[in-house]
Amino acid sequence: MQKIKSGPSPVGGLAQAKAPAGGARPAARKAATAKSAQAETVDAASLGDAQARPRIIKKYPNRRLYDTDTSTYITLSDVKALVMTSAPFVVRDAKTSEDLTRSILLQIILEEEAGGAPMFTEAVLANIIRFYGNALQGFMGSYLEKNVQSFMDLQLKMSEQSKGLTPELWAQFINSQSPMMQGMMGSYVEQSRSLFMQMQEQMQEQGKQMLSTFGLKR
Repeated sequence: MQKIKSGPSPVGGLAQAKAPAGGARPAARKAATAKSAQAETVDAASLGDAQARPRIIKKYPNRRLYDTDTSTYITLSDVKALVMTSAPFVVRDAKTSEDLTRSILLQIILEEEAGGAPMFTEAVLANIIRFYGNALQGFMGSYLEKNVQSFMDLQLKMSEQSKGLTPELWAQFINSQSPMMQGMMGSYVEQSRSLFMQMQEQMQEQGKQMLSTFGLKR
């Protein structure tokens, strides 16, 4: 009797046929995961660029300010709020794209000075005006900038030391003659003196270089 040669069972064949599909699933999942991770990385990078990119504010001839981030018109008070939160922004002329940030900041200062509690006395303003066109104008600008930054650092330290204080206690803290307050102010005065000494040294060095250029010795 002739024996019938048995072939692969249907079940086994089905299992073999499904094996490639089953093996492809982990690869597909891996590819999808990688694609998702890549998309998250791109989104994070885009978010970081958006946070680092300064907000563009356009100024129109009618003096209106347009915030391109919110697509709304804003006021000078809104720009001041951006300054108070240290949010980066640039004000540009809507037609020429000229940078108008400084003029807007000066306008804010002018309104604050005219608001009844001015920061600068007439004598200070007069002295600042006298430095325009002066040979020391560049040095004075740098000195003021560094001095204001030192004072801002002092303010930050004072705020950290006085967390939780009420406005009344904060006023008492500012006006007190406590050793801590005296130490902070002493540190600020020392930094201011150091900045002034550095400015003097730079002036002397530049003076020497100028004299040497003309073949003169001091």
